[in-house]
Formats: sequence, C-alpha cells, structure tokens
Amino acid sequence: MKLPEAFAAKMRTLLQQEADAFLAIYEREEKTNGLRVNPLKIDPDARAKAVPFSLSPVPFCPTGFYYDPNEQPGKHPYHAAGLYYIQEPSAMAVAETLRPAPGERVLDLCAAPGGKTTQLGAMMENKGLLVANDIHSKRVKALAENIERLGLTNTVVVNEAPETLAERFPGFFDKILVDAPCSGEGMFRKEEEAASFWSQAHVEECAARQRRILQSAYAMLKEGGILVYSTCTFSPEENEQTIEWLLETYEDLRLLPIAKIGGIEPGRPEWTKTKRSDLAHTARLWPHRVKGEGHFIAKLQKQRPTPSWRGRWAKSNAPKTVLRLYRQFEQEALRTERSGVFVSFGTHVSVLPDPCPDLSGLKVVRVGLHLGEAKKERFEPNHALALALRAEEARHVLDLASTSEEIVRYWRGETLSTGGDRGWLLVTVDGFPFAWGKEVKGTVKNFYPKGLRLG
Repeated sequence: MKLPEAFAAKMRTLLQQEADAFLAIYEREEKTNGLRVNPLKIDPDARAKAVPFSLSPVPFCPTGFYYDPNEQPGKHPYHAAGLYYIQEPSAMAVAETLRPAPGERVLDLCAAPGGKTTQLGAMMENKGLLVANDIHSKRVKALAENIERLGLTNTVVVNEAPETLAERFPGFFDKILVDAPCSGEGMFRKEEEAASFWSQAHVEECAARQRRILQSAYAMLKEGGILVYSTCTFSPEENEQTIEWLLETYEDLRLLPIAKIGGIEPGRPEWTKTKRSDLAHTARLWPHRVKGEGHFIAKLQKQRPTPSWRGRWAKSNAPKTVLRLYRQFEQEALRTERSGVFVSFGTHVSVLPDPCPDLSGLKVVRVGLHLGEAKKERFEPNHALALALRAEEARHVLDLASTSEEIVRYWRGETLSTGGDRGWLLVTVDGFPFAWGKEVKGTVKNFYPKGLRLG
C-alpha cells in the first residue's frame, strides 16, 4: 500500500534502525484475522467444539484466537447467535488491561462499535453496571446491536458528549476505558482509506481532543479507580505525550505496569519532553512485533479522595398492566423469572442493571435487557431476550442444525412447518439461542428481526 510520505519520514526518524522492518509490513498483503469467543455463551476451553474454524490462540487474550483468512466466520449462524465477536487481535489487549470484576461500575467512554464493550461485559459476567457511550449517533446503533447479539444484560448505551456525562457522574466509576478517537495510523493496513486522511495537523487535532476526553474521564473516576487509555495509532503526540500531559496535569494519577507478553513492548519515554521513566509502564503493540495491527495502551490509578456520588438511582416505572402481560408470557414460555427494576418506554419494557443510576435527561439508546413489547393483551418478546437466554431456560425449543437448510431459511425470515402448536418457542442453532418463533397450527411464524435477516 501507498503510505503518506510525511508519515513514512516521521516513522523513519522515530524508529531509526527499526524503521525498515516496520515499513516492510506495508508491502505485504496479508492482514491478521481474529475473533474473540464469548464466555457468556460458550466456554473458551471448549472452543474447538463450539467454533468450527481453524483457530490459534492470541497470546495476550485468553478468549482471543486467530483464524485463517480463507474462512468466513461472519457468515456463520454462530456469529448471529453471538458466540464470538470478530475483532482485530491487537485491540483485544485493551480490555484485558482494564479487566473489570463482576459487580463493578464501569464506563466505556468511546465505545462504538462495541468490540471492547462486549469484552468488558463478558468479564463482568453481566453483574454490576457497564455504561457504553459514544458521541456519534450513527455509530451508536451498531454498538447497541453488538451488545444485544453478545447477550449483555448489565449494559446501558448512551449517546452523549463526555463533558455531559462528567457533570452527571463525578467520582462514580470504578473503572473507565477511553479508547480514544485517533489518527488511526495503526489501522492503515486494515483500512487503507485512513492513510489518505493522514496529516501532522490531524495528529495534533486528535491529541487536543484526546486531552479533553481524558479530563472528563478523570472527573468520573472514583478514588482508587483505574483508567485505561488506548489508541490505534503510533504518534507520540497522541500516546506517550498525551499520558505525560495527563500525569503532569493530575499529580495524583499513578501509572501502573502492563504485562509485556506476546510481543508487546514498553512505551517510549524518550519521545516525550520530560522523558519520565514511568512512561515505560505503557504498552505498544507494533505490527512488526506482534501478529496484529498497531496499538498503544496506558493504565493509571487515581489516588486523590473523591466525594461520594450524590445522584439518584433509577426506580421502576413500568405499568402494572404491562408487567402482568410480561409475567403471563414468562409463565407460558420460560422456566426462569426476572427480577429487578422494570422500566417502560411507551409499550416497551426493559429490566435495568443492578444498580442503575437515574438516566432521565440523557440520550439513552438502550438500557439493560429489552424484554419486549405489550400489544393488545399479549406480550411480544424482543430478540435481545432470546439472545440473553440459555436454551434450558425456555419451555419450548426448536433446535436447528447449523449445517441445515432450515437455519438458513429461518435466518432469511421464512416460516417453518413443524406440525406442533406450542406457542412461543426459542429457536436455537446447535443448542445456542438464535431467535424467537411462534408455533401455531403446525407452522412456526418467524420473529427474526427484519433488519438482521440474510439478504
């Protein structure tokens, strides 16, 4: 591929003797392909049985695997069922660095399209609160869809500026991820179009924006909380120099070491003004050193005391008539009973993460688990509920083989003939929840969402 001349010259100056090896990777055609299995649905140790592709492990991510470029896991029904997420391998190291625990309050501040969000949610085992925010209204739709597909139920998706959230949630979060918008130099091989937008001026604009975002993130972090900052670019201005600025601005922040495994290398203090040695705690993933694209990661801890958050918590507001219809559906179709804070948006009802702050006044795209919609004395379950279940939690199941014509037909939106009359049933693929169906007089009416169907 053709690199911008000014970028190549800059990298030669920075990398010196190493520059030839770095620039040579852009003359090769092969790109690295990766997927991350979803432990909310399958055991990573049983991946060989669960994911029918030739896989080899990503060394810095226990749930990450490389797959052969000739294979197409995105076209397999397992992808639609949320058994894995197709993700650039180097990007998997970021959430591994933050590694939230079940029950914590976590913020993914620049979350779309959701690769890192879904990785964080799986680590949290759907316990606690995960707020996934993105300022771009178009990108936030894909974020919500990926959260639904992977079966996350503890997640709130919002579409706000970081400054707005900082005003609402001072000192609120245990852990925050800022996967910052950047100049994208690390993605030139994957997205050649990104190279055409590159300029030194753009790098400096990105660095200024990143600092504004980090100010908001710092304000939302509680005492002892962990902040992970990452980019997919090489420029020191957006990486070591941004962290240098952060440490100089907030003296209570302390850099924490990141494990340098699988080819991950330390950051470069020599590329900063102060040359402070602790910047070597940061991590760089170079495409000529790891099997993946370029990334930078820093991990910091806030040590200054923060006042307790004094906001309000969400309360149930779902009408009794709507809840009655949902409970009736639950008794007829499920073997499990949901509890928690139920909220309604018109005729739609969701159950919130526990705990969940009051979200009124924010641009909320999705909250917790969307259960479904009340319609004329009946309840119609949402696709998100199907993907959040396990097969044994449904009273009636129609299991289709992943290699069968029936699963392709159902994915396309066609009805199936079964001869039964069981009402709502969970359609599964090889035992993994796939969608809802309604079996009436021998025919299964298709409830696979129209926007997600095979063309």
